[in-house]
Amino acid sequence: MDSVNLLAALALVLVIEGLLPFLSPGGWRRLFAQLLQLQDGQIRFFGLCTVLAGLVLLWLAT
Repeated sequence: MDSVNLLAALALVLVIEGLLPFLSPGGWRRLFAQLLQLQDGQIRFFGLCTVLAGLVLLWLAT
């Protein structure tokens, strides 16, 4: 993987991450408030699931 593809992937992540706060700031604020109520273990589990899903998608894409 070259640096152009890496930069393109990072740019796409930023675009996707910015969509919800741009399109629905109130919904994003409510979602963030709910996330603050979760315990550390629940947040870690969600992070682990996200990492695993990303790795599977990356594996399928190559």
